[in-house]
Amino acid sequence: MASRFSDIVEEARLSARALLDFGEHIFSPAVRLGVTGLSRSGKTVFITALIHGLTRGGRFPVFEPFATGRIARARLEPQPDDAVPRFDYENHLHSLISERQWPNSTVDISELRLVIEYQRQNGADRTLTLDIVDYPGEWLLDLPLLNKSYEQWSRESLALSRERPRARLAMQWHAQLATLNALARENEQAALAGARLFTDYLRACRDERFAMSLLPPGRFLMPGNLAGSPALTFTPLDLPNEGVAPDGSLWAMMERRYEAYKDVVVRPFFRDHFARLDRQVVLVDALSAFNSGPEALVDLEAALEGILESFRIGRSTLLSSLFRPRIDRILFAATKADHLHHSSHDRLEAVLRRTVAKAVTRAADTGAEIDVVALAAVRATREAQVQRGRDKLPSILGTPAPGEIVNGEAFDGATEVATFPGDLPADPQQLFTGADAFRGLASATAETTDFRFLRFRPPQLESVGTEAPALPHIRLDRALQFLIGDRLQ
Repeated sequence: MASRFSDIVEEARLSARALLDFGEHIFSPAVRLGVTGLSRSGKTVFITALIHGLTRGGRFPVFEPFATGRIARARLEPQPDDAVPRFDYENHLHSLISERQWPNSTVDISELRLVIEYQRQNGADRTLTLDIVDYPGEWLLDLPLLNKSYEQWSRESLALSRERPRARLAMQWHAQLATLNALARENEQAALAGARLFTDYLRACRDERFAMSLLPPGRFLMPGNLAGSPALTFTPLDLPNEGVAPDGSLWAMMERRYEAYKDVVVRPFFRDHFARLDRQVVLVDALSAFNSGPEALVDLEAALEGILESFRIGRSTLLSSLFRPRIDRILFAATKADHLHHSSHDRLEAVLRRTVAKAVTRAADTGAEIDVVALAAVRATREAQVQRGRDKLPSILGTPAPGEIVNGEAFDGATEVATFPGDLPADPQQLFTGADAFRGLASATAETTDFRFLRFRPPQLESVGTEAPALPHIRLDRALQFLIGDRLQ
């Protein structure tokens, strides 16, 4: 009864907030754009390039209102939410252009407000407020936990951890788990040890050799000020097939902390941020999954299915179907397209379409329009033809990051090199099965490592007069057209 009452109260709060936002949007047209992606997918670079291009005159031929001159100007305004950090655009831009370093990864939520002055197609002058919300993709993967009991999550997590290649990464955690009896008395030290080993397992899964994507609870990997709290000190247990947790048992302790995690971490994020978004872009570092092999791609597929499942949460009642979530456009973007020759860009897009196909089918009732694109928000390479014998190979030119190694050669971060990245298969299914595809890091040995995609530094740019240089990109304008083009008609 208490749980049902709290759900009703939460529903009322969400509805009141949605009505308030709706009223504000009538008098001041606005779009809240969520930008997320799993670790190292390029969220910070995407937002920085988007803002720089709109405010400093980027090259966006596919973004119709910009290309036709209907956008008069775009300017930054103070971030309106006093409880959320401002996206540090200026420092991120300095890192990209002046230092030629990629900005630090997203570890918390941040926002930035961009006001776009434009002319409608009928000639009327208007403004659109674009509020950009940057948050870790791991938080989005937590949202399905709202519809799962501790018992369901525990069984699913254990089953996943016993599959390859996760099983060998979970050996220490599994060894400690085997010593625990879910029906025994609650034990703080056992909980602490279990949570630590479980977190170590999640962290190992995220390593570039394995590039696993399905890693909830997300805050275990980025705890922030919750580090060491009971809400982050729990772990899956081997549970009886039937029954409920006895009072005072280890099972009851873990279940209580799991529910606390949802109350303290997941619900506030859903209520205060996710449920208020209008549009969403999900950035995907598919190349890391390619590097790691078929298991990583299958895991990425499951993660993206979990992400789209988030857009169906809370649709069981009339109020929730009206007011949450309200996202009506979702763009999945495969990043780092500049690490491939343009002849493989369509194939990269096809792989991502194949990866999200099941998720899109399941999420059909969200009512959201969904699209897929391969892009590079900041293009770090150029294309060239390299002669090898009688053949000319389609290659890319760029400056590898310091410490990158290929075929035993270490790069210093200053030397530009030409590399042949290879071709993606015409049939995306080959990457999921390993047929006629490289093995990937997860199954390679030290002698046979197949690391196909280098990390490159941001490009060297030259200013023209007093104007700031435009950041080169691949299809960032197409992403903008899909995400906000219709709101600038």
